[in-house]
Amino acid sequence: MPGTLLNVNIPKIDPAQFRGLRVSRQAAAKWKENFEERHDPHGKAYYWMTGEFELMEQAEDTDEWALRNGYASVVPVQFDLTAHHALSNLQGWGMQGWKIEGGSE
Repeated sequence: MPGTLLNVNIPKIDPAQFRGLRVSRQAAAKWKENFEERHDPHGKAYYWMTGEFELMEQAEDTDEWALRNGYASVVPVQFDLTAHHALSNLQGWGMQGWKIEGGSE
């Protein structure tokens, strides 16, 4: 599977409750981020990301379902974030060959 990585998450449960592995997809979810100012031992400020996890679905084929039900989740992931379905539409906008003033050739 060239270009594919496996994202493996293991539930934090008693080993006796572990039910096995589930090949899953990533659940529709997001983090509502907050940043908390903290200080290191030398008094220098740094920011710690905190927040709230918002799960937007309960489907049984997701990583979140697997973890909440005692399974480790295995999700194949990739790095190409291109919206391939939108390429032909965007190409129809006529932007090919546009020049930006002050830009290099």
